[in-house]
Amino acid sequence: MFELSARAKDYLERTKKFIKDEIEPIETEFWREVHSQNLGGDWTKWQWPAQLETLKNKAKQQNLWNMFLPCAELGQGLSVQEYAHIAEISGRSLLAPIVFNCNAPDSGNMEVLWRYGSETQKEQWLKPLLAGEIRSVFCMTEPAVASSDATNMQATAVIEGNEIVLNGRKWWSSGLGDPNAKVIIFMAHTPDTSKDRHHQHSMVLVPINTKGVTIERMLPVFGDYDAPHGHGEVSFDHVRVPIENFIGGAGQGFEIAQGRLGPGRIHHCMRCIGAAEKSLELMIDRGMNRTAFGKEILKLGGNLERVAEARVAIDQARLLTLYAAYKMDTLGNMAALTEISAIKVVAPSVLEKVVDMAMQIHGGMGVSQDTPLTGFFAQARSLRLADGPDEVHKGMISKLELAKRGYSTRSKK
Repeated sequence: MFELSARAKDYLERTKKFIKDEIEPIETEFWREVHSQNLGGDWTKWQWPAQLETLKNKAKQQNLWNMFLPCAELGQGLSVQEYAHIAEISGRSLLAPIVFNCNAPDSGNMEVLWRYGSETQKEQWLKPLLAGEIRSVFCMTEPAVASSDATNMQATAVIEGNEIVLNGRKWWSSGLGDPNAKVIIFMAHTPDTSKDRHHQHSMVLVPINTKGVTIERMLPVFGDYDAPHGHGEVSFDHVRVPIENFIGGAGQGFEIAQGRLGPGRIHHCMRCIGAAEKSLELMIDRGMNRTAFGKEILKLGGNLERVAEARVAIDQARLLTLYAAYKMDTLGNMAALTEISAIKVVAPSVLEKVVDMAMQIHGGMGVSQDTPLTGFFAQARSLRLADGPDEVHKGMISKLELAKRGYSTRSKK
């Protein structure tokens, strides 16, 4: 079922080689340079090290570029399942997805523009995003409401003549601090009493320098600002953009969001699995090369059992995620709803568990920035909230299971 074509195997092997030869030798120093800027939350001074453009150009030259996009004309024509294997390999590195132009939120935003954007929107925004010339932001989560229920959204996108007027406040807008961020996809409520509650939200393209758009601050994750990418809070105060900036038309926000999130969750989960594999390797190497009480650390206590538990958990998560990708490719997103929710619960939790084990074996080093473990841990814990918290996905799974037996999760009146 999960056998790769010769072409997909070629991409996978070349991706592995690129990461081993080009990224791994410089990654520690790369992030050390980023952290040495010591600019805190002052995103106006954030910059990427010059090495990034060199790596991106090398990746382009080898066609290891936009591999997430199944469209052969714009990406590399790989299926969701085929790209899933590449996402796992790139997940071993905090830098690799950026180098291959396959990083969130840009990959999801590019897929939205490819599937739903007008020709004008594609020319203005998709083309430079695909070229890696600019970055983008996705604004959905709001500080004032429980965003796990997207119908709570208070931000508005109201039509006035030939313009859309935007008001609201968003946060955890990933990529907002990037010096190359040029465009925002803003999801908001577009009131229309003639439509049901899932057709009253829209996605709107907003150039980041539009009057009324104000970046309020960057938000640290466990004390780290994730510079120079960043996750920010941004306000929209009577922002006016042309009515042509609706993506797919007014009221299409939820439909577009579902199309965006399906493949994106595969990408996130497979990157988690790659990060978990890397964490397990680091755990074993550290544990077998340091001794305490006359034994290798890994042979003390229940550490060997933890290695076995990690292997089982990682392999289970990988198989479930590949199955979800297979169903998406063959039957479509709607047929894979249970699996898409399941992997979103499982993969970040597995990564969180394995990283925690690896941190413990590393001792003090495990909570420093000398290894990628703290970055992986922040990734895992954040993903248990991002794109829907665990509880929402478990609720979806139980709803679908009850429906198979003719029951509803709704309370009887």
